Amino acid sequence: MKLYGKELEKDGGGTVHIETEDTEDLWHLYNLILPGDKMKCRTQRKVQSENAATGVTTSVKKVITVILDVQTVDFDTQVGQLRIKGTNTLESENIKMGASHTAEIEVHMKLSIMKECWDAVFLDRLQECTDVSAKADVAAVIMQEGIAHLCLVTPNMTIVKQRIEVNIPRKRKCGSSSHDKGLQRFYEQILLALERNIRWDVVKAVILASPGFTKDQLFKYIMEEAVKREMKELQEHKAKFVLSRSSSGFKHSLKEVMVDPAVASKLSDTKAAGEVKALDNFYDMMNEDPDRAVYGPDHCIGAAEKDAIDVLMVTDSLFRSQSLTERKKYVALVEKVKETNGDVKIFSSLHVSGERLRLLTGVAAILRFPCPELDEDDEDD
Repeated sequence: MKLYGKELEKDGGGTVHIETEDTEDLWHLYNLILPGDKMKCRTQRKVQSENAATGVTTSVKKVITVILDVQTVDFDTQVGQLRIKGTNTLESENIKMGASHTAEIEVHMKLSIMKECWDAVFLDRLQECTDVSAKADVAAVIMQEGIAHLCLVTPNMTIVKQRIEVNIPRKRKCGSSSHDKGLQRFYEQILLALERNIRWDVVKAVILASPGFTKDQLFKYIMEEAVKREMKELQEHKAKFVLSRSSSGFKHSLKEVMVDPAVASKLSDTKAAGEVKALDNFYDMMNEDPDRAVYGPDHCIGAAEKDAIDVLMVTDSLFRSQSLTERKKYVALVEKVKETNGDVKIFSSLHVSGERLRLLTGVAAILRFPCPELDEDDEDD
């Protein structure tokens, strides 16, 4: 995302001017723009016009500029579409003041966001999404015989780019030619999906994961075909492939793959791997020293008041709360932990690690020292 300028006042209010560059920027905007904000952009709207001579009314799409008082923000992860609905506050020839309008935000679109308060979490998100060096994408093919899911793992999202399903006949005693041909078709479909969806200059690693030896056979097929077809780019990036075991060919198995030591070492400096490691450390602490692992808003806020939090993990969905009071509670928690030099990790709800954290209420912490009194306070209540 490009940042063209910002005018922020002392009280934290103000405007930022940006341009979207890819689908992930739309996800960032989904987390930046909340009901009550204002957004200025150029958008399309159907405008009716009447022919004075014939009296016939026609509708045509026109490009207009609006400033919307935002009411709802919706993001479709499957198609990467962001829709912002609100009432117009900029009167023009083609749209009245107070008219309802829904703007579809697209890639390579300029817009301005106006807020009464740009708090610390908003500003961190803005810094993250405008920092080009922050992106380190990973691709993963999670598969079993006949079914595969090609996922792209970015710093903030896990997107299923393509589902591949091929009917593979069972092996028979009299021969396995039909089975082998089915596997060939399956591997070919995966190879084509990799060609279509992966930018080798951006991707850091390509994970092939499956139960049994399906992943090994696929990797062998890919490399042999790369030589036969003189696919030089694929051959040059052979070292980026990592093979791992998964329990199935479905997206949920990605969480097992991400903690595989071979995978973790390859992805050691990516945001997604950092989240997985932090959550695994939390579960380890729960087993080894349970008084140094807490979850839930009350326990985490109580620990923060004692300056006890070493690592705070919060899912980004908590900052999209419709309740301003609820959002301010989590912003204050993040600021308090940072003041005491704690590490704050804001998990994406579109990552498998974010889904796991959501099961722990969306907020958890590893403490510097035990706080057994937090549980005692619960018992007193």
